[in-house]
Amino acid sequence: MEFLTETLGKRVHDPYMEESMGIWIAGPIIVGSGPSGLATAACLKSRGVSSLILERSNCIASLWQLKTYDRLRLHLPKHFCELPLMPFPSSYPTYPTKQQFVQYLESYAEHFGLKPVFNQTVEDAKFDSRCGVWRVRTTGGKKEETTEYASPWLVVATGENAEEVMPEIDGIACFGGPVLHTSSYKSGEIEYR
Repeated sequence: MEFLTETLGKRVHDPYMEESMGIWIAGPIIVGSGPSGLATAACLKSRGVSSLILERSNCIASLWQLKTYDRLRLHLPKHFCELPLMPFPSSYPTYPTKQQFVQYLESYAEHFGLKPVFNQTVEDAKFDSRCGVWRVRTTGGKKEETTEYASPWLVVATGENAEEVMPEIDGIACFGGPVLHTSSYKSGEIEYR
């Protein structure tokens, strides 16, 4: 793969750069499009710094949208949870619902023109000291293609609860009821098997 520079959304050959580096990103690469990734990108953009947001899921705030229960609310008052440069709507209650928080994040991304690249799983991220850049390799898209990006900066904003952890519990095999991770729980009205 030859080194390509992204210019106005187009890939162009750069003869001065090392071969097989991937797509050059002039600003930071941000991994994760949850609240932290969006806030980082918005703050950078407000200072004139563009970035690339990579998201392994098909939506922003995937943990909030796909891995939380239906009746969830913020457990802190909204003024502690709003992202930089854009407050929550004044019509929201002190403790917004999951749906309100997701809508706020979607509005935030739209307001700042943030367009994450969805369905891109970061398989590898290494700092190349020879070139002084981060090499980030992803797989994804309809054909599960591999793409390599290069940037001087990398921001990892994947969240503290991005992966399920199921502890080993003595006697769990003898338990007759349903066993599930909290990320699979959606509502008490649904019977889990």
